[in-house]
Amino acid sequence: MLDIALYLLAAALIIGGLIGTVLPALPGLPMIFGGIWLAAVVDNYQHLGLWWLLLLGGLAALGVAVDFVSASLGAKRVGASKAAIWGATLGTLVGMFFGLPGLILGPFVGALLGEFGSSGSVLRSAHVGIGTWLGLLFGALLKLVLSLLILALAAFGWWLA
Repeated sequence: MLDIALYLLAAALIIGGLIGTVLPALPGLPMIFGGIWLAAVVDNYQHLGLWWLLLLGGLAALGVAVDFVSASLGAKRVGASKAAIWGATLGTLVGMFFGLPGLILGPFVGALLGEFGSSGSVLRSAHVGIGTWLGLLFGALLKLVLSLLILALAAFGWWLA
């Protein structure tokens, strides 16, 4: 009976994690990995052992890193100043405390303000802000791909055993 409850919790973590890869308010990839790990524990590591979990954990960590640097890389891609890149990074960190609007607007506003402080050009600042937002969008897409890859690899590893 406890095993069934733990498997249901693992499934809930995985489903919530999938939602979290699209909605930035939830830590999607860590939740997916946590659900897979919980299922492996309940299964006594019969289907997913250490090497599978290390691989899946590494992919989840990569996804979390992508989440933090995607906005900065988007700003850098459009030739933003160092101030704009720092602004995008700080905007991402500050935006985390303001829910979904903060996570969407924080990097954009941070890069915009950083570039405006550096160059004084409103047009250039808007260009950098949009590049930052596009980087954030690309990062979200990459996170979604990584989450689906993690689930596919977990299913494959479970099936192999």
